[in-house]
Amino acid sequence: MSRKKIVAGIAAAAFIAAGVNAVSPSIATAVPPGPGALTTLDTSAGNRAAPVAGLYDWSKAGYRGGRNLPGASAVNPSASCKITAAQLASTYQVKPDDGVDDTAGIQAAIDKIHTSCTPSASYDKLSLITFPAGTLNVTHEIHVDAGYLILRGAGTDQTKFVYTPDKNTEYDVLTPDGDQWDQGNMGYEDGSGGWLWPGRGLFRVQSRGVDPSYASEYKAAPANRKDIFEGTVNVHWKAGAKLREKPGDKGFAARAGDKTVYLATSAKTTNMKVGGFINMRAANSINFYKSMNAYPTTWPLENLHMRQQWFTITAIDTKNHTVSIDKPLEYDMPVDSTSDGSAAIDGSVYASKASPIPDPIVGVGFENFTFGQSAPAGITEAQAKDNYGNLAPSLAMQGIVFKWAADSWVTGIHSTMTGSHPIVTEEAKNLQIVNNELDGSWNKGKGGNGYFRGSRVWDSLYAGNTTRDLRHFTFQWSASGNVVIGNDIDSDFNIHGGYERNNLFENNTSRVSYAHRSGNCTAHCGDEGGDAPDDSSWFPIYWSTGQKAVKWSGSSGPRNVFFNNTMTKQITAGAAYTPYYADHTKIYQFGWDGTKFHHLDAGGQPIVDWAHNEQRDYTNGHGVDDTKTSTAKSLFLKSIPVS
Repeated sequence: MSRKKIVAGIAAAAFIAAGVNAVSPSIATAVPPGPGALTTLDTSAGNRAAPVAGLYDWSKAGYRGGRNLPGASAVNPSASCKITAAQLASTYQVKPDDGVDDTAGIQAAIDKIHTSCTPSASYDKLSLITFPAGTLNVTHEIHVDAGYLILRGAGTDQTKFVYTPDKNTEYDVLTPDGDQWDQGNMGYEDGSGGWLWPGRGLFRVQSRGVDPSYASEYKAAPANRKDIFEGTVNVHWKAGAKLREKPGDKGFAARAGDKTVYLATSAKTTNMKVGGFINMRAANSINFYKSMNAYPTTWPLENLHMRQQWFTITAIDTKNHTVSIDKPLEYDMPVDSTSDGSAAIDGSVYASKASPIPDPIVGVGFENFTFGQSAPAGITEAQAKDNYGNLAPSLAMQGIVFKWAADSWVTGIHSTMTGSHPIVTEEAKNLQIVNNELDGSWNKGKGGNGYFRGSRVWDSLYAGNTTRDLRHFTFQWSASGNVVIGNDIDSDFNIHGGYERNNLFENNTSRVSYAHRSGNCTAHCGDEGGDAPDDSSWFPIYWSTGQKAVKWSGSSGPRNVFFNNTMTKQITAGAAYTPYYADHTKIYQFGWDGTKFHHLDAGGQPIVDWAHNEQRDYTNGHGVDDTKTSTAKSLFLKSIPVS
């Protein structure tokens, strides 16, 4: 059956449901799994659609603001900046299928590129490491801090990295209940284990630069603690500048829509540069929590920067103490946590920050190989299937981590049974994650594991990916401006909480079984906030309420858009699959009333949990604006293939 016929049948069923936009059990139909991921999308700048009036402009999402991924002509022709499979074997002793640990050799090759090639490299002069066909063995995290570098395998299922974390990589301190690694108690001197967030991985695209104030601690730290201090040159408490009031605007350094932020007169700008990245970090306040219906609460509020976004610096005015950015702010910037008239959280005044990224890693690409984490002792893949617990908490390693990174890509990758997230971000911009297959995780339970996770990620493109047996496809922690198009998943699109906003989900297929639920779990069960599993079954969309998500991040933010998706849910065990938000002409804007943020409500009262509220109709003024429609196949692209 063609995609067009499937879409038409589902849309017709939705109209039969008398205008109800979510699931109606009375229209359950046997819906095929879908056409698969759209892996032939033309996402080039020439095929980007003009922005729709009244909606966010997603036209610059992805690698370098919409440019094509680099081809052969972008690779540095110099042999000194291309390491072949033969050279890996002869010079670095990286040989496939010999059962010998290849980690040190792979790292040495990357370090060689970092030293010899990266300083003079560019997006049009990329270095290249080509891996051989066969199995390569890795025992600890590979640090990809060489910018403008392609890591390319011999083929998606021809080159395979098998990750078996050694004792210096495995988390050696777990929480008292044994559910997850204990960030707070896995530190060294001034360094916190939380600085490793989102956790160790197979590949980590991140600076290893250590702030000078931590140099002696880094030198003295044992092998399993040194990475805590790596990348600290970028942390906001060292690099960030405090703010001051914008003239005539009491308590605020800038407002949503502004492109200039007022810095404290004592703020240093030596680590800011025109063309460099800067993260505008707005302090939480009680008034901000109130705006998300997250206050009052029984949970402790936190002094942190929930609202964040990376920008490019366009001007620095040292006389007037301002910094200007390339596009408008999407939120207000209070000077601190009390300057908007709020009482202090936990008795402490917390400053907003304009935080430059002194050492971002850019231009890194992963292409055409497979990776997976070896089975923990005594555990099989069959035990992990549809199991939303942590089967090996000390080994909850990520696949590919992007942190303080930009303008990078992942394509042609197949992940098989990662320790936790196969691909994860934490402060990243303009990534392009396309045409990958992500299968399974050993840990999908308490603490938030096993996601295809975009956290603090901006202006990025997720297209043509297929995921199976993961916990969620997730945006969280202020993720904004991202496009998710043409993916085929068997989990939920999860707007996880933390004021994520302005993300577009379109032309995706989500087919969610009844088995996809947090209660389907054998060990170390629960959610990211530490709660026990509830008795609900996850639906194709998850939206975070203020009262539920306040304990770790706060509610989902405004204007996350769903359009022209094929989403179905098996509501009970053995039931047929039923369409969900199935009108393919409606543009569903979650958390929006047409002019401003609107927390989802039932009868005028904000819902306290998405669980058991998934099938309510939130249109007509209850938090989902569906007043805009389109007959186009895509809001993002001018044309897309139809099977």
